[in-house]
Amino acid sequence: MKLFCHRVPSEYSQSVLPPTLLEGRLQTFHLEATLQELERYDFYLELDCLGTELAHVFEQHPLLPGVVLLEAGQFAGMLSRRRLLEYLIRPHGVELFLQAPLRVLYSYARSDLLLLDGRTPIIMAAQQALRRSPALLGEPIVVQVDPQTYHLLDIHALNIAYWQIRGIETQVRYERTQVQLIQSDKMASLGRLVDGVAHEILDPVSFIWGNLSHVSTYSDSLLQLLSAYEAHSGNLSDELVQLREEVEIDYLREDLPRTIASIRTGADRLSKLASSLQNFCHIDEVYPKPADLHELIDSILLLLKSRLTSDIRVVKHYGHLPPVLCFAGQLHQVFMNILSHAVDALIDQAVNRQLKQDFEAKPHPPSYIAKPTIAITTEIRTTIVDGKPSRWIAIRIADNGPGLAVEDQARILESFSVKKRAEKETSLAVSYQIITAKHGGKFELRSRHATSEEPQTATDGAPCNMLSKALSEQHFATGTEFELLLPLA
Repeated sequence: MKLFCHRVPSEYSQSVLPPTLLEGRLQTFHLEATLQELERYDFYLELDCLGTELAHVFEQHPLLPGVVLLEAGQFAGMLSRRRLLEYLIRPHGVELFLQAPLRVLYSYARSDLLLLDGRTPIIMAAQQALRRSPALLGEPIVVQVDPQTYHLLDIHALNIAYWQIRGIETQVRYERTQVQLIQSDKMASLGRLVDGVAHEILDPVSFIWGNLSHVSTYSDSLLQLLSAYEAHSGNLSDELVQLREEVEIDYLREDLPRTIASIRTGADRLSKLASSLQNFCHIDEVYPKPADLHELIDSILLLLKSRLTSDIRVVKHYGHLPPVLCFAGQLHQVFMNILSHAVDALIDQAVNRQLKQDFEAKPHPPSYIAKPTIAITTEIRTTIVDGKPSRWIAIRIADNGPGLAVEDQARILESFSVKKRAEKETSLAVSYQIITAKHGGKFELRSRHATSEEPQTATDGAPCNMLSKALSEQHFATGTEFELLLPLA
C-alpha cells in the first residue's frame, strides 16, 4: 500500500501521495487480453483522511475515477468521483462531508463494488460490468493484482477495449467465414469433378460388365465345339498336332474361365469403387432420405482400401438395421473422418509389429503383439426417456491402437464446444456437429491410453468402469472407440 494520510489541512498537496497511472502492457488487442493489460490508477487513502483532501486530489486529476479506501493499511472499499459529487451537491453536503473523515462520507456513499482479479479476461469483465444495476454502470472497477495491491479501472476504458476486441473478433469470424465459403466452393467443385470422373469410369465398366457374360458364353461354346471336333476327327495331321501343342489347348481350357472370372472381379471392384466415389461426393438434398448404413460404411472402407494394409484387420459385427432417415453425404464424411482417425492410429502400430517380427532373434507367437484391428459394430438400442422407450441406431468404431492421452482427449472434447469450433474446425468437431445438430443424435468418445491405468472417459466426462462392448469383445487392452447414436423413428 502506498498511502497513509497525514492530516495537515493547510497542505493537501504535500500530505497526500498523488495517484499513479499504470500504462498497461497492451500494445495490440487480442481475444484473451486481461484487465492487468489495461491502463489503471494506483491511488489509496485511509478512511481517517478528510474529505477535503480527496476533493483536492480530484480537482488536480480530473480523469481519476475514484479512490481505493484503506483502514489500518487493509482494503476497505472504493469511493468513486461520481459518488463524492452526488453527496456534495446535496443540501449542506459540503459542510457535512468535506470537513469530516472519509469514514463518514463512505458510510453514506457505500455501494456494491465490482472486484475482479487482474487475470480476468476483458470480455468477461465487461459482461459482468454490464450486468450491474443501472445506478452502478458508471462506477469504476476495482482490480486486484495481488493480495495487497488494488487498482482502479475506468469503466469507459474497459468498454472501449471490449468493443475493440469485439470488432477484432467479428473481423476474424468474417475472414474465417469467407475462407470456409471458398473452401466449401472448392470442395463442391471437386465433388462435381470426382462425380464426373466416376461417371466416366462407370460407362466403360458397364460395357465390359455387360459383354463379359457374352464372352463367357461364346468361349464355352467354342471350347465345346473344339472338343466335339477332336472327338470325331480321328487322327490329326502333324500340322494340327503342332498347333495344338503351341497354343497349349489343355491349359487354355482350364485358364480361360479363370481369366474371364478375374476380369469380372476386377470390373466389379472398379464399379463399386466408382459408385463409392459418387456416393461420397453426393450433395445432400434439403430433406433427409432413407439409407443403408452398412452400405455407407462399406463404401468408405473401399475408398480407404489403399491405406488398410494387410497388417490392419477390419472386423464387422453388423446387426439387422432398417433403412435410416439421414443425410447420406454428411454421414459419409463422418465415417471417413472416424475411420481415417483409426487408420492413422494403427499404421505406426502395424509397422512396429512387423519390425519386431522381422528383427527379433527369438520368434514369438502371433499373439505376442496384437494385430492392429478396427472393430465396427452396429445394433438397435432401446433406452427409456421420460418413461417412454426410445430406439436408437448405435454404430461403434473401435481400434486397438495406443489410445489417446488425457490431454489429447481433453483437446478433442474441447473442440466440440461452439467457441472452439468457431476458432478452428477439426474433422472430429465437424463430425460431432453433423451427428448432434444435423441428425439429433449423440457422439461419444472413449479411450484408454497405453501408459494410463485410468478408465476410459466419455464425452460427458464420466468415467467408465469397464471397456465398452466393442473393445471388450475384441480383448482390446488399449484403444479408442467412437460411438454414434442416431434416433430411429
